Amino acid sequence: MGAATAGQQAGGTPDKLRHVESMSERPSGAGSISGISAVVLGESLADEEHELVFPSAEFSATALVSSPQQYKEMYERSIKDPAGFWSEIADAFYWKEKWNPSEVCSENLDVSKGPVHISWFKGGKTNICYNAVDRNVEAGNGDKIALYWEGNEPGQDGKLTYSELVEKVCQLANYLKSVGVGKGDAVIIYLPMLLELPIAMLACARIGAVHSVVFAGFSADSLAQRIVDCKPKLVLTCNAVKRGPKPILLKDIVDAALVESEKNGFSVGICLTYENQSVMKRQDTKWQAGRDVWWQDVVTNFPTKCDVEWVDAEDPLFLLYTSGSTGKPKGVMHTSGGYMVYTATTFKYAFDYKPTDIYWCTADCGWITGHSYVTYGPLLNGAAVLVFEGTPNYPNAGRCWDIVDKYKVSIFYTAPTLVRSLMRDGDEYVTRYSRKSLRVLGSVGEPINPSAWRWFYNVVGDSKCPISDTWWQTETGGFMMTPLPGAWPQKPGSATFPFFGVQPVIVDEKGQEIEGECSGYLCIKKSWPGAFRTLYGDHDRYETTYFKPFAGYYFTGDGCSRDKDGYHWLTGRVDDVINVSGHRIGTAEVESALVSHPQCAEAAVVGVEHEVKGQGIYAFVTLVDGIPYSEELRKSLIAKVRTQIGAFAAPDRIHWAPGLPKTRSGKIMRRILRKIAAKQLDELGDISTLADPGVVDQLIALKDC
Repeated sequence: MGAATAGQQAGGTPDKLRHVESMSERPSGAGSISGISAVVLGESLADEEHELVFPSAEFSATALVSSPQQYKEMYERSIKDPAGFWSEIADAFYWKEKWNPSEVCSENLDVSKGPVHISWFKGGKTNICYNAVDRNVEAGNGDKIALYWEGNEPGQDGKLTYSELVEKVCQLANYLKSVGVGKGDAVIIYLPMLLELPIAMLACARIGAVHSVVFAGFSADSLAQRIVDCKPKLVLTCNAVKRGPKPILLKDIVDAALVESEKNGFSVGICLTYENQSVMKRQDTKWQAGRDVWWQDVVTNFPTKCDVEWVDAEDPLFLLYTSGSTGKPKGVMHTSGGYMVYTATTFKYAFDYKPTDIYWCTADCGWITGHSYVTYGPLLNGAAVLVFEGTPNYPNAGRCWDIVDKYKVSIFYTAPTLVRSLMRDGDEYVTRYSRKSLRVLGSVGEPINPSAWRWFYNVVGDSKCPISDTWWQTETGGFMMTPLPGAWPQKPGSATFPFFGVQPVIVDEKGQEIEGECSGYLCIKKSWPGAFRTLYGDHDRYETTYFKPFAGYYFTGDGCSRDKDGYHWLTGRVDDVINVSGHRIGTAEVESALVSHPQCAEAAVVGVEHEVKGQGIYAFVTLVDGIPYSEELRKSLIAKVRTQIGAFAAPDRIHWAPGLPKTRSGKIMRRILRKIAAKQLDELGDISTLADPGVVDQLIALKDC
């Protein structure tokens, strides 16, 4: 179906809606679904506020989970018999030694009953690298492409088959062993999205070393913090990278971090550096003899076969540092067996993966999404994965769709921030490309507002691709709630229902579970295989942060609403909930209302002190290109929020924002926005990780407009 008319885009009814009978089967606890209009994917546009969007009969016919009834049966089994459910799935992987059948899962999530602990597949020995790479070669898929690589500049590309990938991994693993890296040793990886990044992760996993990937956009101070905390045997990096037209001298950042870590009592002996020749030659790279080693000079000399280190299911696989409220990063620790089984399974079902799919996740491996859904989850399924070094809007806003057409991408997984950014640049950058290969779309990182969902679905997906709107966290290891694209109908902006084995509950401030239609704090009442096991070196903080707020539950830190049909709607972090005159308002709700205004491209909302209300709502608003700031528009934006949420949610202040402060992965740095809103300009802190630090000065200049 073609583009909607202006009236349809504003909320009118499309001409060709095929209404579908309401659904009678729901997961336990879901309310009845009745009186809601529904459309079938591929037949009409999604533009009604409360409609259900169904997969087409053709999509469901070949889907791994093809109906609500099938989902319900699988889900109920996963809850009633988690040991049997997950053991059956785990059996599909290679285990050197089988786990103890009586100890598939052991847990205590209740701090009042002793130390918190979680374990899965106790006694089992396996290796995630072997299962992700060697097993695919042994199955006869050695000639299948494992990794495609698209460089920063159009025309730069590469690829590795599964056979080639295992050889590259083995060479690096042999080098690491030669310099003393062994089971349990930490390795810091500070690399951009070159093929060497997933290769490095897999090489560490092969020999039982614990990798800690640090996003190659963090400052030297942030990198040094992580080095001092996990004390790696060596650091892997490259000399430089380009992001868009801008060169970044990564080796200089690493050098500064190594100096800083030495001041804090820890010295790294080896810095293995990949020469990224398209950006910087080795003769132009600063060098410290005796410590620095060129990757190309040593790694390629090692054998292409390397024995696998078989590790216990509960041995650590990686550390990934995430921000903490104290300012000290938290070293989230994931282990091998459960994480392997969970990431592979979530990838398979959430994207309805087929062996013919070409899969592209735009995330960087410096974040959990790049671990679970660029590297491990897809490769464990034998997928062909696209690794993208560049930025999605360079050299223009059509780059994503150019890449989709070039590689015939069928599954495209990205963040709402990117979706909104591309919306702002206009449909023509999308529609000039075919995109006919696309089959499933995905969203990750934050709640996606309904207007962005609809644009993603209608324009990018041509009204035929289901959207897997995934909710999960660094700590969870994999998806916790997501639509299964062939089964449940979708509501734009809802994460829908829990994944297999996940038991979400919504509790009130006293920790009491709330049934039916409600809002509150999102908790999980039982463990799942992909759960993190501790915070490295600080188990007390692990318990205090995640398990003490509500005894007996894992507290996600997120707010959540459940509607009358049982669908879940994430409302943002509870520290991003504003209490205005006794009304608890999720910042994501206000942002969604603002972005639904046709002249608003993006919005970020924070709370500020208010002498009458306690807290007021302060909104940073980025307008669609070409729209001028005006008092009339300011009033119109406030009216939109009043209409969609209520007068109590109306922003007290609209702050015009040519751009928002974001990390290079697209995350909005609300910490900075809070300081600007509170006029605490001398407390902005480190802005070096921002994609464009100049945005901060622009916002400060406009603070009184």
